[in-house]
Amino acid sequence: MKSQLELLLVNSMDAPRLYLITPPISDWAAYPPLLEAAIAAGDVACVLLRTASDDEGAAERAACALAPLLQKHGVACLVADDPQLAVRVNADGVHIEDTETLLQSALRALQPGCIVGAGGLQTRDAAMTAGEAGADYVMFGGPASSEPHESIVERVAWWVEIFNVPCVGYAHDLGAVSDLVRAGADFIALGEAVFADPRGAGAALRDAARSIATTLEAVQ
Repeated sequence: MKSQLELLLVNSMDAPRLYLITPPISDWAAYPPLLEAAIAAGDVACVLLRTASDDEGAAERAACALAPLLQKHGVACLVADDPQLAVRVNADGVHIEDTETLLQSALRALQPGCIVGAGGLQTRDAAMTAGEAGADYVMFGGPASSEPHESIVERVAWWVEIFNVPCVGYAHDLGAVSDLVRAGADFIALGEAVFADPRGAGAALRDAARSIATTLEAVQ
């Protein structure tokens, strides 16, 4: 049986799809137009919602407002590090950074109906352990990670050569997208490169989509 995230790859035409990571959200009301513009501009598979507040009520209100907007477009909505929140807001799953303590409990609570992704993977052993535990994807790099671009690309290439679990590679900037395409990432994650772009999220996503298309054309 395919995982829910693997199903997001069905119509990818062998091209990596986009995985958006929001900045920590303090005011969710600003995000519907940003997300709508992003979805219209590129092949967005899922969005990871992060919230700035430790207030569970504020996080729940933000997710309740934004998850349906994403889902109506066929975009999976994930929340960060809180399996219970994912259930309460009917999100499509959760992304776990603290894989040592939270991943197993998230897998038990949410699979097989929801996506459970694993990030914060500092070593190859940590990535293999997460994949063997049943994570629906592994992510290399991330907005909170200081891992250099070259290391992320190397680990993506290593992973896709050996494992079938989908792989997400994080792009610190739009210029990093083409390297991750060539490395074979199933999904390319973008955060500040999209949401902090002065031209707007839509323009940034259009550039990312063009980079994916031209790189694929060059290597095929």
